[in-house]
Amino acid sequence: MSSSVTRREFLGAVGVAGAALGLGVAPLAQAAATRKIPVGLQLYSLREQCKTDLPGMLAAVSKIGYKGVEFAGYHGRSAQELRKLLDDNGLVACGTHTPYESVQGDKLKETVEFNRTIGNKFLIVPWMNEAKSKQEWLDRAKLFNDIADKVKPDGMWVGYHAHQHDFKLIDGVSAWDLFFGNTKREVIMQLDTSNCCEGGADPVAVLKKYPGRARSIHLKAFGGGPDAVIGEDKVDWKSVFAFCEGKGMTQWYVVEHESGKDPLDCVKRSFEALKKFGKV
Repeated sequence: MSSSVTRREFLGAVGVAGAALGLGVAPLAQAAATRKIPVGLQLYSLREQCKTDLPGMLAAVSKIGYKGVEFAGYHGRSAQELRKLLDDNGLVACGTHTPYESVQGDKLKETVEFNRTIGNKFLIVPWMNEAKSKQEWLDRAKLFNDIADKVKPDGMWVGYHAHQHDFKLIDGVSAWDLFFGNTKREVIMQLDTSNCCEGGADPVAVLKKYPGRARSIHLKAFGGGPDAVIGEDKVDWKSVFAFCEGKGMTQWYVVEHESGKDPLDCVKRSFEALKKFGKV
C-alpha cells in the first residue's frame, strides 16, 4: 500500500506457505525455475467490499483464479471463522499484513497462534514509521532478527513490506539497505514494485541486491493511471519475473491494486494480465 495513514487507519479499523528452513539456496532456486509461482491477492485491493461482504469477496477472488489471499485486517472475524471461509473457497492464506506491535513482546505468541489457525506462515509487517537515524533502522533490524528466531520453531517467517520512504537516503544509505543489509535471510523482503518506484528506486536492482529474500512480493502497477494493471504501466515486469523465478526464490506473487473505479474489475484484469505473461 502506498499511503501510510490509510493503511494504519485501515488496520486499526478492522482489527487486529513457506519452504522448510533447512533447504539450501540451490534446490529452492532450481525448484522456482521449474514451476509457476502461485498467485495471491492482497485483500486491501478490495478493502471497502471486504468490510461489508468478506465471504462474497473471497468467493469472487477464488472464482477469478487466485490461489491465496493476504489479509490486511480480519473484519471482526475469528481465526476459526477465517479458516472456514478460506477452506470453503479453496483458498490459502499466503500472508497477513500484521501491525508492527503485533509481532513484539507478549503479542507475538497470540499472533503466531492466530496465523497457525488460518494456515499462514508469512507474518508481514506493513508499516514502520520513517526513522531519521541509521541506528534506529539497525535497532529494527536486530528486533526482526530476534523475531525470526522466535517464530522459526513454528515454521513461520517474519517480514517487512516496502513503502516509499524506505528508499530515502540516511547518510548516503537507503533505509531499505540499512534494514535488509543487517537482517537474516529468514527475514522476508516483501518488495512492493510500485512503492519502490515511487521512492525513486529500481525494483529490479533492489531485488538483485538481495537474492533469496523476496519470498513474497507485491505486484503493483506503477504509472499508466489509476486503472492501469500489470503490463499497462512502466515496471519492467519481464525482469521482475525472471528474478523472482530464479534467484529470488519467490514463493508467492501477491497482486495489489489500490485505486481504480471498479476494484473487483481491476483485480480481474490484473489476473488476466498475468495470464498474458504466462504466469497463471
